[in-house]
Amino acid sequence: MVQKVLVTGGGGYIGSHCVVELIEAGYQPVVIDNFSNAVREGDVPESIRRIEKFLDTKIDFQELDLLDKPGLEKIFKQHSFYAVMHFAGLKAVGESVDQPLRYYRVNLTGTINLMEVMQAQGVRNLVFSSSATVYGDPQKLPIDEQHPAGGCTNPYGKTKFFIEEMIRDQCCAEKDWNAVLLRYFNPIGAHISGQIGEDPQGIPNNLLPYVAQVAIGRRKHLNVFGNDYNTADGTGVRDYIHVVDLAKGHIAALKKLKDNCGCKVYNLGTGTGYSVLQMVKAMEKASGKQIAYQIAPRRSGDIASCYADPRLAEKELGWKADFGLERMCEDLWRWQSQNPTGFTNGPL
Repeated sequence: MVQKVLVTGGGGYIGSHCVVELIEAGYQPVVIDNFSNAVREGDVPESIRRIEKFLDTKIDFQELDLLDKPGLEKIFKQHSFYAVMHFAGLKAVGESVDQPLRYYRVNLTGTINLMEVMQAQGVRNLVFSSSATVYGDPQKLPIDEQHPAGGCTNPYGKTKFFIEEMIRDQCCAEKDWNAVLLRYFNPIGAHISGQIGEDPQGIPNNLLPYVAQVAIGRRKHLNVFGNDYNTADGTGVRDYIHVVDLAKGHIAALKKLKDNCGCKVYNLGTGTGYSVLQMVKAMEKASGKQIAYQIAPRRSGDIASCYADPRLAEKELGWKADFGLERMCEDLWRWQSQNPTGFTNGPL
């Protein structure tokens, strides 16, 4: 019997790559998305339509917002889910500082609705898309899972931390619940087909999509926010992980749920930090283009350095990142050059 997995936010960047890995690992994903960060193609996200094409498969998709609890109840009654992979949520750090109430309503209420419906329908397995932002400003590097969490520097990070706490409390209250909380570092890259990748709506909030848009000619230059951090070249250092490695980490997490693991937390990163200027150089190499940048003031909520100690995931999940920086940038450039304006593929 093929196990069905509900994927919330499965039309987005990370969700869609996880849908590919789920199918390739023999699971049957059922995808819901409200199109807040996915490009529509008829009734389905363009990302899902493309996956159907290159994997020659049919994916069960429904347009649904997690704030629509009756709609959620309906989909749980239509299917018998083994587990839920929860990606849906708002995710821009800067926007969360400007619109905290919106972030709390969408991310927290949406997750409460999801977990209440899971509880009512007897679905007890959950993989949650969390973030290294829960660690706040690192007290030590590299960051392992024992590092204190909750000292978040922005409302987005706080929503991830609060959701982790809700899941943890639920696993304590009802011992038959199993959850794996995956704290991502910085996902970049794209599927090797070049068919799906990161397609930010509006101005990209993350470094690499912005750099790629400068390289392709969509944007004039990159703003480097701060060059006076205590790092090798003064620019912020982050742990970048290939989105396909990240997606494979979710498959490893699903397998962990079979052990009745209770609530577990794992970092998904490479353990290597790269500065903004190192990333610019790597993308220049991958694209063969010069990338114009200028130094801008630091952004509120940003920290100097953040990179993972990913050894626990290797030890307990049997997972580690395979792809290095060069491959991440090559795959990102393939996606960007084949899709200069993202999924819409209009004129530049």
